[in-house]
Amino acid sequence: MGLLELFILAVGLSMDAFAVSVCKGLAMPKISLKKAAIVGAWFGGFQALMPSLGYLLGYQFRDKITAIDHWIAFVLLAVIGAGMIKEACSKEEENEDERLDVRTMFLLAVATSIDALAVGITFAFLEVHLVAAVSFIGVTTFIISALGVKIGNVFGTRYKSKAELAGGVILILLGTKILLEHLGIL
Repeated sequence: MGLLELFILAVGLSMDAFAVSVCKGLAMPKISLKKAAIVGAWFGGFQALMPSLGYLLGYQFRDKITAIDHWIAFVLLAVIGAGMIKEACSKEEENEDERLDVRTMFLLAVATSIDALAVGITFAFLEVHLVAAVSFIGVTTFIISALGVKIGNVFGTRYKSKAELAGGVILILLGTKILLEHLGIL
C-alpha cells in the first residue's frame, strides 16, 4: 500500500470521527485548543489502536484464508463504506453534548473506530508497514478531528453528512481497487 492510498484510507476512516467532532464543536459555546486536542487525541488514538488490534486478529488467520483475502478486504471496506453512506443519508438527528469526560469520549472513540478494526484485519493480508500505517492514520485523524471541533463550532452541522458520505465512498473505492488489483484488472 502506497503513501497516497494510505492517506486516502486515513481520511476515509477519520470521517466518522470528523462528523462527531463537528457535533462536539457545535455543542460547545466556547472552544479552546485544549478541548480540540482532547477530542483529536481520543479519536486519533483509537483510530491508531483499532487497526493494530485488527491486524493481530487477521494475522492469526492469514495462512488459512490467503486465497480469498482480496475478497475479504473488498467486502469489509464495502460494508463499512455502505454503512457510512447510509448514516450520511439518514434523516435521524444525533444529540451531542459538550462533555469531554473519559466515559463519554471512550464510548465515542470506540464507536467511531470500529471500522478501523476491520481495516486492520485487511492489513494482515496486504503489504503494509503496520507501525507507519497506524501512526499515519492516528495523526491524520487527530488533525481532522481537532479541525472538526473548530468547524463545528463555526459552521454547525452543515458538513456532517457530507463528510460521512465522502468517507463511505472513499472506503468502497479503496476496497474495489484492492479487489481489481488482485484480480489483475488494474
